Amino acid sequence: MNEAVQSTVRSGFIDTVGVMLAGRQEPVTTIVRQFVAARSGHLAQARMLWEDNRASTRDAALVNATAGHALDYDDVGLMGHPSVVLVPALLAEGEYRGASGQQLMRAYVVGYEIWAELITRDQDRHHVKGWHPTAVFGVLAVTGAVAALRGLDVQRSQNAMGIAASMASGIIANFGSMTKPFHAGQAAANGIDAVDLAEAGMTASPDALEHHAGLLVAISPQGRVDSSPCQVPLGRELRIATMGLTIKKYPMCFATHRILDGVLDLVHRHDLSEKNVRAIHATIGTTQASMLRNHRPRTGLEAKFSLEFAVAAPLLLRKVGLTELQDKVVLRPEIQALFKKVHITMVDTVCPSEPTLSLSDRVCIETDTGIVLDSGEIFETRGGISSPLSTQEMREKFLDCASAAPYVDANALFDQLYGLPQLQTMAAFA
Repeated sequence: MNEAVQSTVRSGFIDTVGVMLAGRQEPVTTIVRQFVAARSGHLAQARMLWEDNRASTRDAALVNATAGHALDYDDVGLMGHPSVVLVPALLAEGEYRGASGQQLMRAYVVGYEIWAELITRDQDRHHVKGWHPTAVFGVLAVTGAVAALRGLDVQRSQNAMGIAASMASGIIANFGSMTKPFHAGQAAANGIDAVDLAEAGMTASPDALEHHAGLLVAISPQGRVDSSPCQVPLGRELRIATMGLTIKKYPMCFATHRILDGVLDLVHRHDLSEKNVRAIHATIGTTQASMLRNHRPRTGLEAKFSLEFAVAAPLLLRKVGLTELQDKVVLRPEIQALFKKVHITMVDTVCPSEPTLSLSDRVCIETDTGIVLDSGEIFETRGGISSPLSTQEMREKFLDCASAAPYVDANALFDQLYGLPQLQTMAAFA
């Protein structure tokens, strides 16, 4: 694993732990914790939310991944959210089994590469068909990663992947509800379950993924799926080296981020306020539009999947962070009034590095004096592989997120996670 890949994986671990702590008190996290408490018994294998409370590894992963996705602030890649399923599962398993930092990072790369391989097999975009890749491919990525961490043999690993194929599910229609973050929790937990079952002797079809009635065809109504063998052995040419991760600057659906960047740039450059805006014209891709379904959001959860809010919030508030994604802010009359000024145009182009996005986004703001301020085409997202956040920016986001967990020494935890490649055992985190 070269230094660049190692840095990417480390960023995934740091960011996921931060957003996990930020989401610890969200209603969906509380519900899932109560669900786990009612059934978890006396197993105390791994910590939940960096507290002293422990559960089985699968239940700890369920809670932690749900919390990590609750605010939609976790990293993005592979048309989904790789780290929020991989990191909670690997931290739980690693804690229970005393894994080293290098072992965790290697297992992460295994999971990432499985996911990366599978999403290339379909010519049609999963989001448009209604599938949430984090839930569908996340469970397979976790299964492969946990199998690698435990050192399963080929036969049991194959069975685990086949079992996971029957657990892969999650629908776009649940975006903007508590079920969306639960997708991540369930993918992390189910991946561990699949490995547990395979280790116990459960079998599965060896071609559960590529069979004409297997997973890849089943989630592709048009059947435009490549089920041929891998041309290059998995892992020989690491996709994570070129596809990487995007660390989010805003706790909103990734489909809004380029527009958010554009609006904030125009607001600060021209000292705009909502009072001198006549209309806003935003151009985004069709896949993005299908995810941004809430045109008149009333809650913070709904606003995360609303392009109208992504335009209104920076115009009125001049920033979009955790404080802005609250129900009371979304319901402010001046925010609600701005929604009707937003006009959305869709294009059917595709970003080569992130197919859920159009090739570019654009926002134009028409002022009350008739002047049109144009962002121009926006191709990149800040925090992405071409413009990554600095270590200091990563720390600032982490400390902001960790403020929701005052029992944690946030600076020390950041430093420990930053030193993950040198970590000899997870016991150092205890």
